[in-house]
Amino acid sequence: MLAACGNGGDPAAASSEAAATPAPYETPVIPDHEDASWTVSPDGQAIVFGPDAATPLLTLDCRLKGDPPQLAIIRHYPADPDAKALFPVIGNGTTSRFMLDATLTEEGRIWEGTLAADDPALDVFTGPRPIEATLPGGGTLRIVGSRVPGEFVTWCRAGGKVMEAEADESGEAPETDQEPVEDAS
Repeated sequence: MLAACGNGGDPAAASSEAAATPAPYETPVIPDHEDASWTVSPDGQAIVFGPDAATPLLTLDCRLKGDPPQLAIIRHYPADPDAKALFPVIGNGTTSRFMLDATLTEEGRIWEGTLAADDPALDVFTGPRPIEATLPGGGTLRIVGSRVPGEFVTWCRAGGKVMEAEADESGEAPETDQEPVEDAS
């Protein structure tokens, strides 16, 4: 009966069939880079996460010309022409999924998705906790917690305006309940 299953009991045939069977797919994990951090682009319109400016892994790019402003999420990883991907990002108590398309750039075809800066899905970037972003076939980025992406998203949502600290109606800074500290010397 076993002979009817295909290889007639030939061990060499069985081992070649096993070699032809693909291994289960595992998403590669891109290791944390101790020296990776968020940096502001020279024009101030984007922030880049990576070990240095020459090796970006993820970029948030604010495009202020639209109404509302647009924010592009760019995953610097090779993409096939016309490819599309769902890019889940988890962090700060939120899970968001962004649609990315293969986009031709100076560095080749990479992943990019653009949405309105006021889209609630971008809230995943607005807290100071770590973020995990997975591109199918492109690995998982584990990004250390930082206030930089949250401040950048807030700035982009405000149309690129710097937010001033609020004063009370009289124009003075709010008072605190603390007594002034006297110099003990």
